[in-house]
Amino acid sequence: MTLLSLQGVAVSLGGEPVLEDVALRVAPGEFVSVLGPSGAGKSTIFRLLTGSLKPDRGAIMVSGAPLDPASHGFAFMPQQDALMPWRRILDNLTLGLEVQGMSRKAARARVTPHLSEFGLNGFEQHYPAQLSGGMRQRAALLRTVVQNRPMQLLDEPFGALDALTRMQMQAWFETRWRVARWTTLLITHDVREAVALSDRIYVLSRRPARVIAEVAVPLPRPRSGRPLTAAAHALEAQLLGILLTQTEEPS
Repeated sequence: MTLLSLQGVAVSLGGEPVLEDVALRVAPGEFVSVLGPSGAGKSTIFRLLTGSLKPDRGAIMVSGAPLDPASHGFAFMPQQDALMPWRRILDNLTLGLEVQGMSRKAARARVTPHLSEFGLNGFEQHYPAQLSGGMRQRAALLRTVVQNRPMQLLDEPFGALDALTRMQMQAWFETRWRVARWTTLLITHDVREAVALSDRIYVLSRRPARVIAEVAVPLPRPRSGRPLTAAAHALEAQLLGILLTQTEEPS
């Protein structure tokens, strides 16, 4: 069964081709990552899925039907936590639900049981500036997943963190994901992160981007926060080799 599929999707922006014949799929409960050179158009895929762009050609299907952002609506988490500094953490967590029309009381009732799981219990009355970067990212992730959308779209969610905090967050997130099995599409430039978290990885070419590789990750979990195995090293080397062919200037 396929939850999301892109079939022959092409997009041009300002007359410049960005995506060309992109095809990918995500099954329910699967974690899929998209890797590519800087500026390849990875984030353009998310703009298509959230409805801020429409493809020039091709099809985007959700559970076998054409994408309708108004009804399907994916939960989107950007690279920056995007917490509103004037709202307390609890009110930041309920914001997405309130925007959807849920009352504040009902939204708080949905969010509160998850505070402990996300390491935020006791911090709900704090402001974002009073939390560490990792805690703010956990808050942003809780705000995303509590919306109960069919898929989470994560745009380099740990990219702004320092190396140690990023590793800790990856390990924490993998633990949560193994329990909840959120259907997830991750955009990342970090090969190690993709290998640590993904079931499958798509690699994009330079612009106009197309899928040049689809790589399965058959490594046992958990992977994050542990010494790399020889198989993980080999997979990283394979992906880096593919990416390096896209960063070299054509002769």
